[in-house]
Amino acid sequence: MPANHDRLNLTPMSDTQHITDLFDASIEAKRSARERLPQTITAAAQRMQQSLAGGGKVLSCGNGGSAADAQHFAAELVNRFESARPALAAVALTTDSSILTSVANDFSYRNIFARQIEALGVSADHLLAITTSGNSENIEAAIQCAHDRDMSVTLLDGRDGGRAAGLLQPPDVEIRVPSHSTARIQEVHLLVIHCLCSLLDQYISRSLKP
Repeated sequence: MPANHDRLNLTPMSDTQHITDLFDASIEAKRSARERLPQTITAAAQRMQQSLAGGGKVLSCGNGGSAADAQHFAAELVNRFESARPALAAVALTTDSSILTSVANDFSYRNIFARQIEALGVSADHLLAITTSGNSENIEAAIQCAHDRDMSVTLLDGRDGGRAAGLLQPPDVEIRVPSHSTARIQEVHLLVIHCLCSLLDQYISRSLKP
């Protein structure tokens, strides 16, 4: 370990300060998001609840770390979050390697989510599209295909919203993290996902009360 520190020109003290700075940056990003995002998070959760109550499902998608977030969200709905409740209908469009690779090979990577929405999406459904930049072509195509299916959309993004934000239309919801750092945006995305799950838990709990 000392040799590594010498090679990187770092000291244990500078390492710990760097970590502290990252914690501070993450806290500041969350503080900023706390001031700006509660209303849009609530609106998105209400749209999702309307879809679920109407017999629809939530489809989720994203690339890289956002793909992991899409899968995380679907798992929390299908299984459970923090309370016992009936399973909720959710599908992550990032998980079937055969579909993803066949569509990418036969059509293009741009279509890997849109093709699945074309096959599975109905008007009662809701799409959760996750992107830090808003400029992922396959996310744009997914939003366009969702609209073709008369589905509502939640776009979870950051920076300036990118091209994807320009595709939104009523009653879509944009949850834009006020940051330009990919890492900070992703950290807030996870918190937003947990907020959505918690609200859905509450909505279901209320609906089950006699």
